[in-house]
Amino acid sequence: MNFEQARFNMVEQQIRPWEVLDGRVLELLETIQREDFVPVRYRKLAFADIAVPLECGQAMMRPKIEARLLQALDIQPDETVLEIGTGSGFVTACLAALAKRVVSVEIHEELHREAAVKLADKGVANAELYIGDVMGDWQPEQAHDVVVVTGSVADVPEQFLGWVNPGGRMFVVRGHSPAMEALLMTRVGVTEWTVESLFETDLPALEGATPAQTFTF
Repeated sequence: MNFEQARFNMVEQQIRPWEVLDGRVLELLETIQREDFVPVRYRKLAFADIAVPLECGQAMMRPKIEARLLQALDIQPDETVLEIGTGSGFVTACLAALAKRVVSVEIHEELHREAAVKLADKGVANAELYIGDVMGDWQPEQAHDVVVVTGSVADVPEQFLGWVNPGGRMFVVRGHSPAMEALLMTRVGVTEWTVESLFETDLPALEGATPAQTFTF
């Protein structure tokens, strides 16, 4: 398979038509080898407009969602990023290329290990990976300029808000399947936020954040 041609087609046929025009983001997607972060058996699907399955019942975000979140966050070289859900490590690599430092936490040890190997192979030195449950007792050592939540939530957990520095941003997908909303939340004060709706999507729930079942009698 010609991965370079597939990568070019992904950018031109999926990413650009979805209003991703930020030169830094496009360059990342053209240079970081997404196929190396995809499980070997799905390597030929690395650039398809699908959520590629991962181990532990998880999945990568579709390429155009990754691109839109990177563009919306407008990460600067002096900023720090907290990524909730390392997954394959591909988004981690993109974030690390844009930011000063990335802290990424993953609940599944297997995914954590695999991502650590892939990121080391790519020479990514400014990403710190942790194993932990953000819906449990895991806490970052400090707040960050940017927070990226790679799984959906029914409602944004209160503790996530405290992990964003004043003036910082959070990308999160909120709602219930099949109609969820991707949001860019900007902290403009101690308790004040602006919320921008970016697009509608459907994303698997963040582990531990699955909404409780409701019953109709």
